[in-house]
Amino acid sequence: MKLYEEQERQRPSDYFADWKEREALAEGMIPLVGKLYRKNNVKTYIYGHPLVNRSVIEIMQDHRAVRQIEASELSEFETFPVLRALAAHDLGHAHIDIGRIAAQYFFEDDDKDSTSKKASLEDYVAQQVSGLIGLKQKPLSAPQDVVLYGFGRIGRLMARLLIEKTGGGDNLRLRAIVVRKGGDQDLIKRASLLQRDSVHGDFNGTVRVDEGRGAFIANGNEIKVIYADAPDNIDYTAYGINNALIVDNTGIWRDFDGLGLHLKSKGTAKVILTAPGKGEMKNIVSGINDDCFDDKDTIISAASCTTNAIVPPLKAIDDEFGVESGHVETVHSYTNDQNLIDNFHKGNRRGRSAPLNMVLTETGAVKAVGKVLPNLLGKLTGNAIRVPTPNVSMAILNLRLKRSTNVEEINEYIRKVSVHSPLRKQIDFTNSAEVVSSDFVGSRRACVFDAQATIVNENNAVLYIWYDNEFGYTCQVHRVMEKMAGVSYNLYPPS
Repeated sequence: MKLYEEQERQRPSDYFADWKEREALAEGMIPLVGKLYRKNNVKTYIYGHPLVNRSVIEIMQDHRAVRQIEASELSEFETFPVLRALAAHDLGHAHIDIGRIAAQYFFEDDDKDSTSKKASLEDYVAQQVSGLIGLKQKPLSAPQDVVLYGFGRIGRLMARLLIEKTGGGDNLRLRAIVVRKGGDQDLIKRASLLQRDSVHGDFNGTVRVDEGRGAFIANGNEIKVIYADAPDNIDYTAYGINNALIVDNTGIWRDFDGLGLHLKSKGTAKVILTAPGKGEMKNIVSGINDDCFDDKDTIISAASCTTNAIVPPLKAIDDEFGVESGHVETVHSYTNDQNLIDNFHKGNRRGRSAPLNMVLTETGAVKAVGKVLPNLLGKLTGNAIRVPTPNVSMAILNLRLKRSTNVEEINEYIRKVSVHSPLRKQIDFTNSAEVVSSDFVGSRRACVFDAQATIVNENNAVLYIWYDNEFGYTCQVHRVMEKMAGVSYNLYPPS
């Protein structure tokens, strides 16, 4: 049952006056969000949309976006008092969805009879987060040093994400990037690429170069730029870096032997690959199989962007309906391994101009599914079509299920999964008939389920899944990094 289906909002008598009131409340939320984040390591959300460093208008848009999941948007009149009540307590580190808490308080049916007195909002919020009040434990006993080996598309987005999530400094800390020197203006050019991005827009903060220290400073974070030609000849301790988590974004080394070179450098502890790993390497998809590695695993892979996008909905569907067989077709934005104009390429068809052609090619994501979800091993086929867009891709899941169903049942099931399940950080949900690929640039989920496109014929279902193959994937990698480092946040509401 949707939270708002029996809640018809009363139209304001004056839309402009209503807007100004809500705008003022959104403005008042910003210092409360900041205080909770920097002082308490509490990250606040509205139905999965993070509120940290959001503008007034962006916060208002986050409220409006709830209508894609529920039957109505949320109002600042409902969320502001929840946030204010949270800020009144000394809370321990957590991720708190104030939108869902507000919806539960104002709109969900309670089990009490009509004569029962409803708890005040302040008491209700205190009850919801009672386990956090007075909790002094930090996310980590000491900050985890992180080094980005390679500074391409994923590397720069990971840098942005790590800087954004620095908070009080008790989490993952970006200490350095490692690259091959590209010339006299190398430092300035790399800082500029961090600051400006043609797809994802400007960096949310300030970046300046300190050439004397061989670093750039991003939102107060000093990030050393280390020049090296190989991963095994760097002394990270000379830069004050110890027990570092190395994030290899190059894709040059994809097996244990190659990635193991990182561990020969002084000051390193673990390695994560932002590409599918080869051999017996564990390919980890956050939210799915991130409990299958432990401290003994020093080298793991975060799989591919497509694997991260398709595995969560495949698991959800398999859990509820069962998957007998299927075909996965990805419509993928072109990538840097293709040519801008026709030229030689070792891969079939990829030599043709990426901005001018749809290019049929293979995908390894389907094979990787079997490594992450063993019960689907051998049940799926797959292919890919590279298309002339720079970012955001789509996966079409053509599945034969073990039981008959219909469009309404599947859509409602995935809607609930996107809000009330352990996969809510991986699966987003949209019910708009007007969305196109560019609307999902910057999505932080592994994928977005398009409810309007669902096709069902008894036990045959065709599902359409959007995903930001750059930033959405980066967020998934970051979640795996937190798991590797031992970062664990309490989630509220818990389900």
